[in-house]
Amino acid sequence: MNPHSNVSWDLDLIHRYDLSGPRYTSYPTAIQFDSPLAATELISEGRASADNNAPLSLYVHIPFCAHVCYYCACNKTIIRNRKKAQPYLDTVYREMSQLSEWYRGNRKVNQLHWGGGTPTFISDDQMRELMQALRQHFDLRDDDEGDYSIEIDPREIGENTLEVLREIGFNRISLGVQDVNLRVQEAVNRVQPTEQVRAVLEHARTLGFKSINMDLIYGLPHQTEASFQDTLDTVIEMSPDRLSVFNYAHLPDRFRSQKHIRAEDLPSAETKLSILQNTINRLLDAGYVYIGMDHFAKPDDELAIAQAEGKLHRNFQGYTTHADCDLVAMGVSAISQIGNVYYQNEHDVAAYTQAVAQQHHAVKRGVKLNTDDHIRRAVITQLICQFELDTRTIERRFEIDFDCYFSNEQSELTQFANDGLITSQDGIIKVTPAGRLLIRRICMAFDAYIPKQQPTQKFSRII
Repeated sequence: MNPHSNVSWDLDLIHRYDLSGPRYTSYPTAIQFDSPLAATELISEGRASADNNAPLSLYVHIPFCAHVCYYCACNKTIIRNRKKAQPYLDTVYREMSQLSEWYRGNRKVNQLHWGGGTPTFISDDQMRELMQALRQHFDLRDDDEGDYSIEIDPREIGENTLEVLREIGFNRISLGVQDVNLRVQEAVNRVQPTEQVRAVLEHARTLGFKSINMDLIYGLPHQTEASFQDTLDTVIEMSPDRLSVFNYAHLPDRFRSQKHIRAEDLPSAETKLSILQNTINRLLDAGYVYIGMDHFAKPDDELAIAQAEGKLHRNFQGYTTHADCDLVAMGVSAISQIGNVYYQNEHDVAAYTQAVAQQHHAVKRGVKLNTDDHIRRAVITQLICQFELDTRTIERRFEIDFDCYFSNEQSELTQFANDGLITSQDGIIKVTPAGRLLIRRICMAFDAYIPKQQPTQKFSRII
């Protein structure tokens, strides 16, 4: 089979459709979280609509970093005094206790993720303590069959940290690599030798971690087609199970650390497109499967298998195999998806701490899904996960006539078909190889909120 048969590069279509748009880790997207509903109403609706017999996904946000990476747009706090992490963890434990009362039920935790920031900023003992608290309050698995993952900065890992992580139940890790070129690393204030990354990866394999992901970023200062080719060659040789290749969006007015990056040092739009095209071709040639968006996986990886079986899902943790889980998130700015609601915690550590102390929760904003939201979420999820939509399953599930319900979208779908982004026959909409790179744009056709957005609302570009 031709490895390129599931993705094709059409520069004319890319130029025509490469707009700004949501990444659809949720629908409605986070911009709709400015709901008039009070936090108590969101929580009440979440509790009432949750399936207390379904499994759970847990997320813990640890915002601390010892050093600032200039490209980073995550919610993080740069501190040198590591003792300041403990008061934050104590607040997380208080929030966790309340969340477990609301959502634990008879629910096994099939997915767990610690993100940041830099989760390994906290000490080995604090990691043990945090996992013990999670086990105390929720029904964590002890059979190594769940997906328990953590983000790792290879520069922020102690001599025994990997052993500790494996001991307390983690079986997946995600390594932040971004680029192996020293000039690029210096420009973004993230210098880490390849040998350091390789040592972490090889050690993790000896300890039995069953999946290793690596994050790369294209569009960083001083990157060229040739330099990023070297990064790809190095990473492919290390052979991670999954790869995430993200587009750097330069928004210094929104993210203060990006002011350290000079716009004149960034690759041109044409160079970025060439880097992406080369990246996709190189990874496909190396045997990886294009999962969608920025994600690649080996053919025997659970993501690739789930996609082939029509079982892939997407949430705030990205592509996942756990469509049956409510997502209960804790920590500053963390976003939960429970029953009919999404809601997000306070974004500032001080405000988060105060809210938990005074209210026993930190929910700041959210949205309650209506029937139309559920229908459109199902459509967008199928498209962005499977590159295919069986309109008949939507009709049966929601008791609608698809063409009638989406009559306003038909002209845009016809245009997509005429341009070769999709095919539509016998109730099956299929995204073509040329359309897969533009899947976000195709999903936007079904987004009821896009026309209502103000011009000031910003998304990243699709490519």
